[in-house]
Amino acid sequence: MKRNVIVGQSGGPTAAINSSLAGVYRTAIDRGANKVYGMLHGIQGLLEEKYIDLSEHIRTELDEELLKRTPAAFLGSCRYKLPGIHEDITVYEKIFNILDKLDIEAFIYIGGNDSMDTIKKLSDYAVLTGHGTRFIGCPKTIDNDLALTDHTPGYGSAAKYIGTSMKEIIRDGFCLEYSKGLVTIVEVMGRNAGWLTGATALSKGEDCEGPDLIYLPEITFDLQNFKERVAALLEEKTSVVVAVSEGIRTADGRYVCELGSDINFVDAFGHKQLSGTAAYLANFIAGELGCKTRSIEFSTLQRAGSHLASRVDILEAYQVGGAAVKAADEGDSGQMVVLQRFSDEPYQCGSALRDVHKIANDEKCVPRNWITEDGTYVTQEFITYVEPLVQGDVAPIMVDGIPRHLYTPKELYRRKK
Repeated sequence: MKRNVIVGQSGGPTAAINSSLAGVYRTAIDRGANKVYGMLHGIQGLLEEKYIDLSEHIRTELDEELLKRTPAAFLGSCRYKLPGIHEDITVYEKIFNILDKLDIEAFIYIGGNDSMDTIKKLSDYAVLTGHGTRFIGCPKTIDNDLALTDHTPGYGSAAKYIGTSMKEIIRDGFCLEYSKGLVTIVEVMGRNAGWLTGATALSKGEDCEGPDLIYLPEITFDLQNFKERVAALLEEKTSVVVAVSEGIRTADGRYVCELGSDINFVDAFGHKQLSGTAAYLANFIAGELGCKTRSIEFSTLQRAGSHLASRVDILEAYQVGGAAVKAADEGDSGQMVVLQRFSDEPYQCGSALRDVHKIANDEKCVPRNWITEDGTYVTQEFITYVEPLVQGDVAPIMVDGIPRHLYTPKELYRRKK
């Protein structure tokens, strides 16, 4: 590698996304890159010529280790949808002029489905114009819904946090007894894929019975059947805990969270902002059954919990970052790094490349046979799949009793003029 590398982060952050950034940086330097630039707020920031020289922020081995343990996107993220090449070619001309000015040999983008759409469009433009920059996607998403990869970096740590937190919630529910019982509804991220919500089943073991019901977006949600199941459970026990995906829908296609309020915000990719599913269901059950209810929404906690990061996840995130640079250095473009599982026990996994055109804008959902026939839990196959991904711990570097993170570049805080 003789010229420069630029890397960006896009979409929702994870506890492992900065480990991939560290992998990109270290591998690029080791392979001879002159400079490694970081886009501030992804492709949107690049269009505004906002970028930094990462060597000014990652100066020591300790900085690299801190970066691996720092949650959220160190470089800042975005949800910016590039127009089609033939819709607005001036956008591409501007991007490629900036890449030429920075003498970029490899463009690495760390992200999920929408980010791979960006890699697809940029690599297509490079082919169309004969431009020499190579474009590689580096997978990231707690949703675990990227096609053609066994799993995605970020998912293991989120699953570990969710399984742990669910276990603590279940334990808390048995502390107090209410005359008509307590129903706790826990809302987990997942628009169309239930990988995260299914991870609540990890709380089940000899010391914990796990959630009573698990509802994934892959299965149509029946509100009346839900009420009847909760009522039956309250006949048997004083505390009922239910896990629901934020994206569960009724038979008419409406999100359950829309039953309680209108959803007005839609991002650049047309995704509605989902929130309030647990709150609606808790209010519904309280009104129908007269019991005490609680709603808990993990929200950003499930993707920011670096203190509970999976060691397997952090290591694999670092490895795919390095693999992305290696692929670009060896002449590949228009590809995404994927993880290939060879065995569950012992767990063995490696990396490969797949055409980003077969990944962008696609979604991998939980297989139907990994969900129980009645649609209210996950099967042992699901557990066998996810358990290896949550193994091991990454000890935070503690200062005054609190985890230390690598400072976010001050350039991110500057307001636009």
